[in-house]
Amino acid sequence: MKILLLSAYDAASHAYWHRGLVDNLGQHQWTVLTLPPRYFSWRIRGNSLSWAFSERECLEQDYDLLIATSMTDLSALRGFVPHLAGIPTLVYFHENQFAYPESGREYGNVEPKILNLYTALAADLICFNTDYNRDTFIDGCRRLLKKLPDQIPVGVIEQLERRSSVLPVPLPQSVFLPHAPQPGPLRLIWNHRWEFDKGPELLLRAARQLCEAGVDFRLDLVGQQFRRVPEAFQELRAVLGDRLGHWGYVESVAEYRRLLQQADVVLSTALHDFQGIAVLEGVAAGAMPLVPGRLAYPQLLPASCCYCSGEGETQSLVDSVIRLAGLKCAGQVLSAPDISALSWDNMAPLYERLLHRVAAEGV
Repeated sequence: MKILLLSAYDAASHAYWHRGLVDNLGQHQWTVLTLPPRYFSWRIRGNSLSWAFSERECLEQDYDLLIATSMTDLSALRGFVPHLAGIPTLVYFHENQFAYPESGREYGNVEPKILNLYTALAADLICFNTDYNRDTFIDGCRRLLKKLPDQIPVGVIEQLERRSSVLPVPLPQSVFLPHAPQPGPLRLIWNHRWEFDKGPELLLRAARQLCEAGVDFRLDLVGQQFRRVPEAFQELRAVLGDRLGHWGYVESVAEYRRLLQQADVVLSTALHDFQGIAVLEGVAAGAMPLVPGRLAYPQLLPASCCYCSGEGETQSLVDSVIRLAGLKCAGQVLSAPDISALSWDNMAPLYERLLHRVAAEGV
């Protein structure tokens, strides 16, 4: 098949996904258009304008299938380029705008949510990486439509539900590595974007309690950083002292993989995660996950890997780390759950069937 793939806000997780498609479904002829992940408010509304008048020749080619991320302004793009309206279309949701935690800098702009809704309605099929993503999207659309003043058509939610399916972002074979645990204290790794939505405040509270209790552990803090780094990270650096391992972004992929292999525990304190690729890569390298019992995690990992959410969450996380540190001290090997079902080797046939279904039926 000839497939056009549009990634309108090509953040790291989006690029990870579409590169996996191209690499593992190479029997198809792929054309991939991306836009950089910056100027969020402009990008999500302006991508249709940018592409329609700079990539028209490419967009007007004959394709068997169109795949777009949920950041794509699909309804407007099809208006600008009518040729696209006749191509069977799949929209993939890595995330949705209804389930993001607020940073305090928002201004009540409903447009990102409306764009998600319009793009979903313009597709023949919408696919989500987890049930959590789909459920929060559908629920968010339902609540949004109830707030609108008038002229709301009936059956919109039912239409979205009929068109929706779930298929996770697969993991490349390169992340499945032999575990290489190190002697000494419990080694934890926190490998996420250094932003408020990844929960640095929870991490700071837990780290402070663990240090005050004299728990023997070592924490690697790695991940992508931006211009605004939450103050919690500098406080963490001071609190951890000699318990701090690697600090900051790891340029070398090989070095990053080595840190994952050596970790006993891969940790999440996220306020939102729609799939949690960073945690899953740690698990694939042999680290035991320690994640909140909310978001997408209970659908992906055993309950034994989840600490309690809500009231008492910090204490539950602290107690879990203390328990795991005790197990390692006693000589017990901490084992990661088997997530090989999420590998591209296992998931490529599922994606192949999905693409053929949309291309053949447009439904």
